[in-house]
Amino acid sequence: MSDLTNAQKDKLMADLQLVLADAEALLAATAGDAGAGVAELRHRVQATLSSAKTGLIEAQAAVVDKAKAAAKVTDEYVHENPWKSISIAAGAGLLIGLLLGRR
Repeated sequence: MSDLTNAQKDKLMADLQLVLADAEALLAATAGDAGAGVAELRHRVQATLSSAKTGLIEAQAAVVDKAKAAAKVTDEYVHENPWKSISIAAGAGLLIGLLLGRR
């Protein structure tokens, strides 16, 4: 999963949250079914949803923690090496400008 971009990870998290919400709505809609098989299936699905929600919340928290740590390291680097940071930013801007100018 490390090959995914931040936008792709955000979309994946949003899609997973949507799937969980849809599954919960489906469980609520079938609450009136009294069959033994349906009740057992609903119980298993609820357990799986609960586990998936917990995992999603933990994954989201881990992503936020990693982003905060990266931002802190970047901030420290920029404060310790301001001229180097300015040079890197200027070089990246020049490169992007040249690439966009070719279009």
